[in-house]
This record gives sequence, C-alpha cells and structure tokens, in this order.
Amino acid sequence: MVAPRANWKGYIKFGEVAFPVALYTAASSSERIAFNTLNRKTGNRVRREFVDSETGDPVEREDQVKGFEIEDGRYVVLEAEEVAAAVPESDKTLKIEAFIPCDKVDDVYFDKPYYFAPDKMGSDAFKLLRDGMKKSNVAAIARTVLFRRLRTLLIRPHGKGLVGSTLNFDYEVRSSEKAFDEMPDLKIEGEMLELAKHILSTKKGIFDPKQFDDRYEEAVAELVKAKIEGRTLPKKKAPPASKPSDLLQALRESAGMSAPAKTKPTAANVNAGKSRQKTARATASKPRSSGGQHRRAG
Repeated sequence: MVAPRANWKGYIKFGEVAFPVALYTAASSSERIAFNTLNRKTGNRVRREFVDSETGDPVEREDQVKGFEIEDGRYVVLEAEEVAAAVPESDKTLKIEAFIPCDKVDDVYFDKPYYFAPDKMGSDAFKLLRDGMKKSNVAAIARTVLFRRLRTLLIRPHGKGLVGSTLNFDYEVRSSEKAFDEMPDLKIEGEMLELAKHILSTKKGIFDPKQFDDRYEEAVAELVKAKIEGRTLPKKKAPPASKPSDLLQALRESAGMSAPAKTKPTAANVNAGKSRQKTARATASKPRSSGGQHRRAG
C-alpha cells in the first residue's frame, strides 16, 4: 500500500519547542462518482471555453486577467504578479498561540480537517504535545500560511497523532439571529416535554460513520452498472406524503404508548342514554298487534 503524500510540511512550535510535521488531507471527495459533459450528438467530451461577454470571441489564457468590480461594468485589473505579492510570507511554522478547552469553539467555525504526523526527527516533542493536550483536555489555537492564505487552525489529539481543523474567519460565519428570527416564542412543558425526554433517552447511541451510507452514490453506481449491462432499473414509487398529526398523539405513539383513554361521558350524554333506555323499555311493554299474536291451537 502506497503511503499517502503530504499536502504540506513545516513545523509546530509551542514556547521554545519546535518540531517538524507533515500534514495530510483527512477528508476528500475524490472517491465520489464524477461525470463528464458530452455532446449528445457525437458522444465526444465538450470543453469549457472563456468568451468575451460583449463580442462573443474566445479569450486565450494569456489574455485572461483578474478584475474586481467597483461598480456596474467598471473593474480594477489585478495582474497575476500583484495577486501573488499579496500572499503573506510563510516561514512554514504553525505557531501555537493559546491552549483552550476542547469544547470552547463553536463548530460552525470548523472548515476542513487535516491530520498531523511527526516528520523525520521530532517524534518525542510531537508525543509530548499530544499527550499533554490529552491529559489537560485542551486544544491548541495556531496560525500559519497554508495554501497561500494565512489560516487559523484548531489542533486536537486524535488517535496516535493530531488533527487540525482550519477555522472560518468571523466575517465568513453568518449570524444565527436572522435564521431564527421567525421562531415563535413557545414554552413546551408538561406531558409533551416528559414524552420528548423519554424518547430521547430510549434513542441514545454512539456515532459510527460506517452505519451511514451515501445512498445517492450507491444509486448512481447501480444506474451506471445497469446502463453498461443494458438493463433498466425499475422506477421507485414515490413515498406517501406525511400527514399532519397531533403533536401530543405523535409523541405518545413514538414512546410506544397506547391511545389515550376515552374521555369520561358528560352529563348530557348520560341523560341522553337514560332517555333512550326508558324509551326502549316502554316500547317493549306495549301489547303487540294482532299480526304479532300467537295463533290458537287447532
């Protein structure tokens, strides 16, 4: 098995201690099914081409330049050398600025995860940092130039190594206030809350990523296989639309409780029942008609 290729190599530094590390991608979408765009008539692949929005003429790569729009139709032109010069200088060092409790970073700031492993010499210092953070239950905040941008990373112990997650900048994370602005101010209590707590307690488990399948990938793979074999897949029936239900009754059913007991009969219903019984007895005591009398013995 070929060893993974490091995406970045540098140093982690805390205090006056520095040691070399290698960074590896922890999550990748490269294994997902990818499609090519084809010409339906010829079956050939099509290629993307940049054209002038006004003239419609193709624009070759050497004539393409970046521009920042300052107003409608007006741009500031930025040459490739100017953009490259704006990239911060890198000393290839992840400087740890602080150690914080592991649960003190809101995960909406998490961007992409990377694995850190010791590179060449430096395993002792690597293990010292990893084990020290484990025992103290802390994570490290560090910064460095990574992939042409100054980035902040949250570094935590992970198995035999470390995992570092790049963090979104504050201006990149949208406030939740607007998302929750329309939330009604309701107070849930009583039986509803108790049933919800009961359901939550019965559904406790652990996160096992192997239990969750990418059903879209599986369905597309099966579709491709069927096309190759000349088969057609049966059309799936649309799932029945869910019906609006009474929240309390739905909670009761989810908790495995039987339907609530029938409501007690009201006084009006009791009186109506008694009246019907009297009518039935009076009808039964009336003499029967001649057609209904017994025949005389012959």
